[in-house]
Amino acid sequence: MFQSFTGSSRRPRQVNLSGRKPNPFAASPSSKTTLAQAQQERLHRQQERERLNSTKQLQRVWRGSQCRGQVREEWRRKWDKQEETRSGNEPRSYQTREDCEASLRLLLLFFKKQSPDDLRRLRWFLSSASKTSGILESVENATAILWLRLAKLALEVLKTETDTDVPFTELLLFLIGMSNQIPKQLALYSEDYYSAMAHMLHQLNHSSDQNATNIVFKCVLALLESITANTFLAYEGFAQKLLTRPDLANNPIQLEELAAGLNYKILASATASLLRSGSTALLTYFPNEDSRLWLLSYCVYFHNHAYRGSGATRKVEPDQLAVISLLLSSVADTIVTRMRLAGGLESQMRMSQSVRSKPVDPLPEFVKNQVGSLIDKDSITSLLSQLGCAGLPGAGVNAEDDQTSEEPKLLASYALTLLRVFPKRADDLRLWLFMSSTSSEASLSNSNQSRLPAVKYFSKAIQKTHVYQAIKRDSRKAIELLKHDNPPEQQHTEDRNMERRDQDWQIIILFLELYTFVLRLTDDEEFFSPAVPQTFPTTSARISRTRESALPLEDVKGLTIFLKNLAFTLYWNSSDILGDEEIKESNSLGSYFSMSTEPQVHQEESQPRPHLKIIAGIVGMSLDYLKGLVTGLLRAIYERDSRRRFLPEDHWLMTSRFDMEGFIPRVVEEEENTHQIHEADDEEPDYYDDSDEDEQDTEIEFVGTGRIQQIRQNERLQRKQRRDSRKRYLQAVAPRLEILQNMPFFIPFATRVEIFREFVTLDQLRRRGGTLDPDQWRMSVMHGPPGRTPYNVLDKHHAKIRRGSVFEDAFEQFYSLGEELKEPIQISFVDKFDTLEAGIDGGGVTKEFLTSVTSEAFNPSSGLTFFIENDQNLLYPNPTAIDQRKELLRDVGIQEGTPSWNEEIRNLLKRYEFLGRIIGKCLYEGILVDLHFAGFFLLKWSLTGGSGSASKESGYRANLNDLRELDKGLYQGLLQLKDYSGNVEDFSLNFTVTDVISEDDGSNSSKKITRDLVPNGSNIPVTNENRLIYISEMAKHRLQRQPYLQTSAFLRGLSGIIQPSWLSMFNQAELQTLVGGASTEINVEDLRRNTQYGGIYVIGDDKLEHPTVQLFWQAMHSFSDADRRKVLKFVTSTPRAPLLGFSQLYPHFSIRDSGSDETRLPSTSTCVNLLKLPRYSTFEILQQKLLYSINSNAGFDLS
Repeated sequence: MFQSFTGSSRRPRQVNLSGRKPNPFAASPSSKTTLAQAQQERLHRQQERERLNSTKQLQRVWRGSQCRGQVREEWRRKWDKQEETRSGNEPRSYQTREDCEASLRLLLLFFKKQSPDDLRRLRWFLSSASKTSGILESVENATAILWLRLAKLALEVLKTETDTDVPFTELLLFLIGMSNQIPKQLALYSEDYYSAMAHMLHQLNHSSDQNATNIVFKCVLALLESITANTFLAYEGFAQKLLTRPDLANNPIQLEELAAGLNYKILASATASLLRSGSTALLTYFPNEDSRLWLLSYCVYFHNHAYRGSGATRKVEPDQLAVISLLLSSVADTIVTRMRLAGGLESQMRMSQSVRSKPVDPLPEFVKNQVGSLIDKDSITSLLSQLGCAGLPGAGVNAEDDQTSEEPKLLASYALTLLRVFPKRADDLRLWLFMSSTSSEASLSNSNQSRLPAVKYFSKAIQKTHVYQAIKRDSRKAIELLKHDNPPEQQHTEDRNMERRDQDWQIIILFLELYTFVLRLTDDEEFFSPAVPQTFPTTSARISRTRESALPLEDVKGLTIFLKNLAFTLYWNSSDILGDEEIKESNSLGSYFSMSTEPQVHQEESQPRPHLKIIAGIVGMSLDYLKGLVTGLLRAIYERDSRRRFLPEDHWLMTSRFDMEGFIPRVVEEEENTHQIHEADDEEPDYYDDSDEDEQDTEIEFVGTGRIQQIRQNERLQRKQRRDSRKRYLQAVAPRLEILQNMPFFIPFATRVEIFREFVTLDQLRRRGGTLDPDQWRMSVMHGPPGRTPYNVLDKHHAKIRRGSVFEDAFEQFYSLGEELKEPIQISFVDKFDTLEAGIDGGGVTKEFLTSVTSEAFNPSSGLTFFIENDQNLLYPNPTAIDQRKELLRDVGIQEGTPSWNEEIRNLLKRYEFLGRIIGKCLYEGILVDLHFAGFFLLKWSLTGGSGSASKESGYRANLNDLRELDKGLYQGLLQLKDYSGNVEDFSLNFTVTDVISEDDGSNSSKKITRDLVPNGSNIPVTNENRLIYISEMAKHRLQRQPYLQTSAFLRGLSGIIQPSWLSMFNQAELQTLVGGASTEINVEDLRRNTQYGGIYVIGDDKLEHPTVQLFWQAMHSFSDADRRKVLKFVTSTPRAPLLGFSQLYPHFSIRDSGSDETRLPSTSTCVNLLKLPRYSTFEILQQKLLYSINSNAGFDLS
C-alpha cells in the first residue's frame, strides 16, 4: 500500500440478481436484458394509455354524432311538419319572404347531401321558392349570406356521384338566379362553381338530354355575364376548372353561344394574371399537359370567334399574346409529337412505343384546328403594328431603372414559340414577321406617319437591352448571362433580374432569326447600299422590303462585335455554361430547324423531367440551338465581308484571347484526343451522312420500301443521340478545335493552313506506322506481321494508267480503295501497246497522275460532263447529270426502278465520289491543281463540314447571291421579280420550275421537265405576298435540290480523304487557295531560296550559282507576274504558289542541265517539278527560249 493513498482499499460489493456467475472481465449481459425488459414494459404501459384515450375519444365522437343525428332528425320532423301543414302533398309558394327564409334556415341546419330524403326536401324547397313571387328574383343584402350558403350547398351536391335523386335541373336554375342576384359574392367561390359545371358536363357527355346540356351552358355563362368587382375571379375559376377539360368542345353549338356571351379580353387578362402570379404558377394551376392543351385551344377559339364574320384583321392583345405564348411553350413537345401522329406517321410512332412509359395519342381534332389557326398570315403580319407602336425598349443598362416596353418582349416570346411548335412553317412565319412593320410615331418624333420595318425595329430593340450592351462590351459577361443556376421551377418570384434577362434574350434571338432570314433574300447591292433612312413614308413610291430592311453598315459592325463575343464564349466557355451536368436533348428548338422524324420519348407526368439547359426562359430552347443560330448568322455576315470588304482588316480576329505561341500544338493535341474518343466509341464520324436529310434522301429515288425507311429513321435517331452526347464532351475537351471548325476567321489564315498540314501529318503518321516516307511505308508493309499479305496491299496501290483514258483507268483500279487512297500509290503510265513510258520517276509520278486525272475529269470539253462551267469558267457539279443519265436509260429501254437502272445511277454517283477522293488526295498530299471551283460549291465543302452543336443551322443554306454564280440570267430575273412595283400575278408564275435536260448522247436535243417547288406548287400562284418564298424556293432548288445527289456523292468522297472538320476551317476563297495555290504575286526570291539543283548546276563549296542559273533568275526578275506564273505552270503544272511559300512545294522546284546545245528549248518533268535548262551563255538567248517554251503549252520532253 502506497503511503500517499487515502481512499478505501475494500472491494465494492457485487449484487447478481440473475443467479449466474458473471465474468469479471466482461460486461454483464444481465444488465442489458434487464434494461430491455424495462423498456418493453414501459412501451406496453404507454400503448395501453393511448388505447384507453382513443376509446374515450371514439365514445365522445360517437355520442356527439348520435346526438347531432337526433337533433337533425328532430329538425327534419319539424321541417316536414311545417311544409306539410303549409302546402300539403305538393310544393306551393310561401306566403311571405320571411316564411321562405325561415324554412331555408331550418333546411340548412340538417341537410346532408348523402341523404336521398334530404335531396328530396331540397327539391321541394326549390320548387316552392321558385313559385314564390319575388323571392329568387331579388335577394336582399341582409339575407344574401343565407342564399349564398344554399348556393355553396348546391355546388357540393352537383359535384356528387349520386343518381337521379339529385335535383340537377332545379339546382342549375337556382344557380342561374343566384348568379344574377349575388354575382359578387358567388364569384368568390368560382372554382367550386366551375368544378361543379365541369362535373355536370362530363356526366352529360354520356347522356342524350340536350335540354340539360343547354341549362348547364347557361349556368356556365351566367356568372360571367354580370360585371362586378369580383368578375375577374369568376373568369379565373372558369379558366382554371372548366377550360382545362374537353367537355365544352363536345358541344359545338353551345360552345359557340358561350363564346358569343363571354368577354374574351377579361378571360385573357384573368388567365394571364394566373400564369404571371409566380414562376411556378403554370405548373401549380395547370399541372397536367392535357389541361394546358385544352386551355390553350379554348383561348384561341374564343379569340377567333370574336373576329369571325367581322372582316377585320384579328387583333391580338398583350394579355392574349402572353397567355398563348406561355401555354404554347409549355406543351410544344407534346403538340409536335402528337401532330405527327395525326399527320399519318402512326406506324413510325408506334415503333417507338416500346421505349415509352405511356402511349401517345394523336391531338384531338378541336385542339389541332385551334392550334393550327395560330398560323395566320394577316394576324402575324399585323402583330408589330398592333404592339410595336407602344415604343421601343428603354436603355436597360441599370436593371432597377429599366422601364423596357413589354410589347417587343411579348412579340418575341410569341414568335419564338410559334417557330418552335411549327418547324415546317418556320420560313412562312419568318416571312410574315419580316413583312410586318410598325408606326414609328412613338419612337421617332421627327417622322410623321412613317413605318419602321420589323428587322430595324428589333435591331433598335436589342441595342437597348442590357444583355446586348454587356456582351458587346465584354465577352466574359456572356457566361453569367447564359447560365441558369436553378431550374425554372426553383426560381423565386422576386428574381426580376432573371426574368428581365430572359426577356432580353427573347428579343435578341428573334432578331437573329429574322436577320438570318433577311440575309438569305438580300442581294449584295441591297446589303451594301448607301445609308437608307430608318423609316419610310407610307405615301412614298414603293421600295423593296429587303432594301427597307437593310441595316446601316455601322449597325452591322456593332452586331458582329456582339456576335463575335457571344460566339466565342459559347464555344470557349461551353463547360462553364453547362456546368458538370450531363444534358441529353432529344427534340429541342435547335432540332426544330432540323426536325428528326422520330418522336420524343416522354416520361410519365408523375415523374420529374430532367432539367434541360434552356435559353430565354423558353422550354426546349437549348444552348445548342443558340450556338447554331449565332454561328450561322456570323458566318453569313463574314461571307458578305469576304466578297466585298466593309469591315476593318483585322476585325474578325480574336487572337488576343488565345496564347498564339502554343496554339498550334494545343490544337493538334485536341485533334488527337478527338480521334481517340471516336475510336473509343467504335463509331465512324458522321460527316455528311445526315447533313441534308430534311431536303431529301440520297437514295430515296431508287432504294427501299416504307419499312426500310422506318428502320433508317430509327438508326438516324440513335446516331443523333450518340453524336449529341459525344459533341458535348468534345466541347469541353476541345474548345480550340470547336472554334476553328465553326468560326475559323477568329484565327489568321496562315495559322490555319499550318494547322491543316499538321492534321494531315498526324493522320499520315497514324496510318503509316509512324513514317512519312512512301518507300519506308512500303518496306514496313513488306516486313509486316505474319499472316498479312503485303503484295496484295501494294498491288492495290499500284496501277497502270493509259494516257488516253486516265480517269476511267484510275476509277476502275482505285475506287475500291476507299479511304486507303490516302496511302502512297504507284503509277505506271503506258501507251496503247501497254509499253511503259520513258521518264524520270523521282517519286513525283503521283503528282503527274493526279493532275492528269483532274485535267481530264473536270474539263467539260474532254467529253466528260461530271462538272460544267459558269460564265466565269468556274466549275460546279452538273446539276442535270442524273436526269441525263435517266433519259439515256429510258432511251435504251431500261425500266425505272429495276436493278439495272439502280446500278447505272449508282455507278454515276460512284464516279462523283471518286472525283471527291481525287481532290481530297491532292489536298492530302499538298499537290496543287489548276482547277477553279464556283464559290457556292466550295461553300458546301466548308459549311457542310462544320462540326459542332448545330450543324443544321451552321450548314449550307441556299441564297440569292450564290445563284448569281450559278445562273446570272436567273439571278437578274429573280431580282427584278423581287423589286417589281406592280402586281407580280401579271407574270402568271406559279411554284414550279422547268429543268432543261440535254441529251447525254452527244446530240443537241433537250427535254423539259416541270417540277413543283412546294407540294401542289402548280396550283399556287406567285403573288406579291409570297414572291420572296418563291425566290427562296427557286434558289434552294437550283443550288441544293437539283444537284443534291451529285454534290453529296462528291462530298462523301472528299470526306473519305479529308475530314470535313478540317475543311470547315476555311471559307470558299481560302479553300480555292488550298486547292490551286495562292493568287498573290510570285515571290522570286522565295522560289530561289527553295530551289534544288542537279547535274552541273549543283552549287559547290564556293556557294556560287552556275552562270546559267544566275541568268535564269535574272530573267525571272525581268518577267511580269503573268509570265512568272507561266513559268511556274510550265514546271509544276499550276500557276500558283503554295500557301505557305515555296518551301511547302512537293517535290521541290528543281533545275538541272540538259546539255550545252543552245538551240534546244527548256523542257520539264512536271511530275517532279523539274526544269531541264540547257547551258545558255547569254541572257537574251535564255529569255527568248524560256518565253517560247512557256507560251507553247508543252512541257514533258519538249526539245
